[in-house]
Amino acid sequence: MGENDDEKYSQAGQIFENFVQATTCKGTIQAFNILTRQLELDPLDCKNFYSKLKSRVTTWKAKALWNKLDKRASHKEYKRGKCCMNTKCLIIGGGPCGLRTAIELAFLGAKVVVVEKRDTFSRNNVLHLWPFTIHDLRGLGAKKFYGKFCAGSIDHISIRQLQLILFKVALMLGVEIHVNLEFVKVLEPPEDQENQKIGWRAEFLPVDHPLSEYEFDVIIGADGRRNTLEGFRRKEFRGKLAIAITANFINRNTTAEAKVEEISGVAFIFNQKFFQDLKEETGIDLENIVYYKDSTHYFVMTAKKQSLLDKGVIINDYIDTELLLCGENVNQSNLLSYAREAADFATNYQLPSLDFAINHYGQPDVAMFDFTSMYASENAALVRERHRHQLLVALVGDSLLEPFWPMGTGCARGFLAAFDTAWMVRSWAQGKPPLEILAERESIYRLLPQTTPENINKNFDQYTIDPGTRYPNLNSSCVRPHQVKQLYVTNELQQCSLERASSIRRSVNLSRRESDIRPNKLLTWCQKQTEGYRNVNITDLTTSWKSGLALCAIIHRFRPDLIDFDALNEEDIVKNNQLGFDVAEREFGIPPLTTGKEVGSAEEPDKLSMVMYLSKFYELFRGTPLRTGDCLCHVCSLIFLFVC
Repeated sequence: MGENDDEKYSQAGQIFENFVQATTCKGTIQAFNILTRQLELDPLDCKNFYSKLKSRVTTWKAKALWNKLDKRASHKEYKRGKCCMNTKCLIIGGGPCGLRTAIELAFLGAKVVVVEKRDTFSRNNVLHLWPFTIHDLRGLGAKKFYGKFCAGSIDHISIRQLQLILFKVALMLGVEIHVNLEFVKVLEPPEDQENQKIGWRAEFLPVDHPLSEYEFDVIIGADGRRNTLEGFRRKEFRGKLAIAITANFINRNTTAEAKVEEISGVAFIFNQKFFQDLKEETGIDLENIVYYKDSTHYFVMTAKKQSLLDKGVIINDYIDTELLLCGENVNQSNLLSYAREAADFATNYQLPSLDFAINHYGQPDVAMFDFTSMYASENAALVRERHRHQLLVALVGDSLLEPFWPMGTGCARGFLAAFDTAWMVRSWAQGKPPLEILAERESIYRLLPQTTPENINKNFDQYTIDPGTRYPNLNSSCVRPHQVKQLYVTNELQQCSLERASSIRRSVNLSRRESDIRPNKLLTWCQKQTEGYRNVNITDLTTSWKSGLALCAIIHRFRPDLIDFDALNEEDIVKNNQLGFDVAEREFGIPPLTTGKEVGSAEEPDKLSMVMYLSKFYELFRGTPLRTGDCLCHVCSLIFLFVC
């Protein structure tokens, strides 16, 4: 090695440190470009980039980071980065979940391209982290990039800071990231494949971007609730009106500010005096409030509508939520005062000054939004095939399952879905049949809305992209390949029937763009169908279903030939639930929510999961006449004639 090379590599340590410490998206890109030029590295050489970078940056700080990433890369599931060597992936969206997915695919050896339409990471809002996400991020070297990461008992991080960490890790692993580039749509392979075999591509803005020629085998939507990928129907779950306010105040990191205690989550039901005192003193009426101290003082609260009207935040009362919260109907000045007053009271007036942080629009960082409705995609993935070119399409993050912020589910479930998606891409690269891949993915997806910090595996050191390391009692085949034929979109399969020829049943409506079943309406329907059944008293969509009798009663109501209800024992929780799940799957094609054993061991079912599951019965049976014995014999004879 010559003298110039010695000097070049001695400078590399400082240049690498500049990259590690960069505090903005643009600053990170600039530092990365300087680093690759200085070390003569080709950032497009995804297969060798990380190993070459590691060999040329050898400071003790860098080595500590390499050790962490090498430990992750040693997971047997990656096969030393050779699992997906010939797989090309496009990820839409450079948020935390898109970047976390990109990192896993890079470890698998795939060529990964991420497109992000912005060039700034400006979201000050703070994410609650479950214990496994903290462990996962530490394993990626989060503390090397951000020294304050989850110090002591802190279990949260700003979205902006999390994006920066994952952005840097992805770049180091050879992920190609394009900012200021907007995905428009997927372009099908041309019909003429004789002269030049061209596969799946995408249209972008600006239209003349070189990435327009990039062909890919896998595309993943990680662009939030307004997901731009076609083919994914969404279900809407509506509750009572819920209006959230987020506010970020400048953190000057003074001693006085450091002494103010965080509020990890206070709800009215647990501390009624706090909320009553708040209302009496300020006129502000809240259902809950959270305060986290990060790069900003971050507050998020659920406000009652009447309180917002009384304080002049909302100008006119409308039944329609969109009209209620539209910009023209909100007094911005009163909203700022409302948020500041609530924050001041919640911290016992201990914060010396409450000056609003400024968002990327140059405005005070305060937002008010409706989370009455939550959306979940009906499926997690699909396969498209055109002119002998197959494309695996998947969703992660908010595109897949919207988070419920009081529970802090967004980041945790987003990361779990990222791992599950990487596992699916691994199966895809290994040549597993598409319908088997989709069936397994949908089986695993059914667990996602039910996950909590308590019901996932506690041994975080064992976590890999293999779902079996994360979900206890995983049944990865509860959805069968024949049940996902509609997710394999080809010209040949579009007309394929999803029903068994020997059964007469109405399939669950798959053509509706999104379900309009509200929990209250679903509850009323369930109560009506189970009226008069022994030991069945439905008062909610959770605990009332614990014994399994309610589920069996609904099935018995419409198909008394399938279940001998009188023989059921209320105490046999596991047996009753498993019977209901098995019959529903076998006879109606409704995949099981979980297992009878898991229901028996859980305190109560997850409400969102129950709504999704029971809505299938509602769609299947609504408007269906009840079956009498004579009618049953008549239908049986029709089936016999039809089959014979």
